[in-house]
Amino acid sequence: MKQAETVTLFRPVGPRELALLRQNGFSRWPPRLPEQPIFYPVTNERYASEIAEQWNVKQSGFGAVTQFRVKAAFMAQYPIQKVGGAHHTERWIPAEQLEELNNNLVGLIEVVREFQG
Repeated sequence: MKQAETVTLFRPVGPRELALLRQNGFSRWPPRLPEQPIFYPVTNERYASEIAEQWNVKQSGFGAVTQFRVKAAFMAQYPIQKVGGAHHTERWIPAEQLEELNNNLVGLIEVVREFQG
């Protein structure tokens, strides 16, 4: 699949979510917890790195940035949301649509950066 047919997204994760990704062979996102009604992938590595380093490390001593590709036609239904500074952009995917997102992944979810406390 051509790069133009996909959208590259990033997601900061802590050790628990990373372990669940490993169990899935980095092929699917794990289901959301009841208190997590939305899946928030971000649109750039810089923002994901800030969250992983400042939040995940603070909470658990470890944070990682994952990168993954999704079919662009699927992602078109989720507009980019600006939630802070110019690079603080993300997509909001309702938890009940996460399985559909998983079915539209192209390739594997990759760990691109890691941070330790």
